[in-house]
Amino acid sequence: MLELEPPKTPTTPIERTSAVDPMDHFPVSADPLGEVLHSLRMDGVFYGLSEFTAPWGLDIPAMPSCLMFHVVTAGSCWLTAEGAEPLKLEPGGFVLVPHGEGHQLRGDLNSDATPLFDVPCEKVTDTYEIMRHGGGGAMCKMICGAVRFDRPAAERLLSVLPKRILIDAWRSTEAEWMHSTLRLMAQEVEALRPGGETVVTRLADIFVVQAIRSWIASDPAAQQGWLGALRDPAIGRALLLVQRRPEEPWSVESLAEACAMSRSAFAARFAELVGETPIAYVRRWKMRHALTLMRDESLTVGEVSRRLGYESEASFSRAFKREMDISPAKAAAAKN
Repeated sequence: MLELEPPKTPTTPIERTSAVDPMDHFPVSADPLGEVLHSLRMDGVFYGLSEFTAPWGLDIPAMPSCLMFHVVTAGSCWLTAEGAEPLKLEPGGFVLVPHGEGHQLRGDLNSDATPLFDVPCEKVTDTYEIMRHGGGGAMCKMICGAVRFDRPAAERLLSVLPKRILIDAWRSTEAEWMHSTLRLMAQEVEALRPGGETVVTRLADIFVVQAIRSWIASDPAAQQGWLGALRDPAIGRALLLVQRRPEEPWSVESLAEACAMSRSAFAARFAELVGETPIAYVRRWKMRHALTLMRDESLTVGEVSRRLGYESEASFSRAFKREMDISPAKAAAAKN
């Protein structure tokens, strides 16, 4: 069982104001980056408890469009990948592989890695399984999983994440709740009580978001590009307006006015921070939103075209194909 000491310094919640801009009821103190993180919705591909005994190794294939994670609850192991330094994981270590790249887990660096799908597992449900593998020596217990995001904000956020993100629960500034969460996860995977799968998967989702937040707060790379733009008072406001109301016929002029900037100053600053023009960003966001409507709400192409303000289904279909390189009908039918 995972043993974790309580933190010495409790965390203090951050108070936020709630001032409102009467122009369009847009909160002046809104946190665009926080809202993006809040909007992340995960669809679990699989979650599982892994029990490995030395010597052991597991070769995990690439899973395009998935974010994979591993959290060690007992023992230790190594994560290796082509072109990257080996990463040691110990109890409390939580690692994300945001781009679904293939990698290996090993009890030690000299162990052979067995292909993932050659290792037998016990299916608990369609998305939850228990895997036991190895030679009977020292034990390493892990909770592993793969999740998929299918929202425009998630797609943009994941594209800027590094290849690996490691969180150390013992050194995290949010140590108190992370320790408690890890203890609860460990208890649930040990006991397999009714509803345990739901508890583990929900807690794992929380850890995924926390790992992303930790990287954003600590890595200088997160202060640039689209993430940096979200932190800009004016451009962050524009990005959040587009995210909240993608059906609006946004123009450079209307976004600049909403941000209290001149058209030219707004367009230049937007392109500098985001890396593309406001109209290109609006168009791409609108098409990703259209895809979400068709897949998640089962709206027809005609219904989506009307909701997004297109004159006809044909004009929407042409715009969608130019942006997504696939017809709306085919994109809606493809479930990644």
